[in-house]
Amino acid sequence: MLNRIPTHMVPWIILALSVATLGGAYFFQYALGYAPCHLCLQERIPYIFAIGAALVAGILSREANLGIAPVIFMGLCVIAFAIGTGLSGYHVGVEYKWWPGPSSCTGGGLVSNSLDALKAELQTGQHLPQCDKAAWTLFGISLAGFNFLISLCLTCISALPVIRFRSEAHGKSL
Repeated sequence: MLNRIPTHMVPWIILALSVATLGGAYFFQYALGYAPCHLCLQERIPYIFAIGAALVAGILSREANLGIAPVIFMGLCVIAFAIGTGLSGYHVGVEYKWWPGPSSCTGGGLVSNSLDALKAELQTGQHLPQCDKAAWTLFGISLAGFNFLISLCLTCISALPVIRFRSEAHGKSL
């Protein structure tokens, strides 16, 4: 099914899905009141980067025979989403207690783990969320788990133009 997606459409698909995913994260944060933890905020960075790279790739891929430039930008999206997949996978592991998380956002609950966290809590009057506690789940999958799945899919989709370019360069067809 993935090989049926036209190559020139992939950047626009990546752009739309990235904006939708970030929009969902902001909806959970601002409309539903789920404050993001430190790892959640880091997991947004690859999407922000990929939005820019996919936009440039989409603009460059509008013309036929433009060369390798759109493929390079889609390769940057692959790297960004692979990093996002890794960050999300790490976060899921922290939530399920498979490994320890960063000391700045895991642990006790009653006392802040760092001076910065304590200052932020005193200024806002809110207790900062902890990375090792899932704030919301659906079917046992946390937001970090859904982000892992989305990032993994976006890694695969954004790799399509790169794979196609390589196979065409070597005389093979997908």
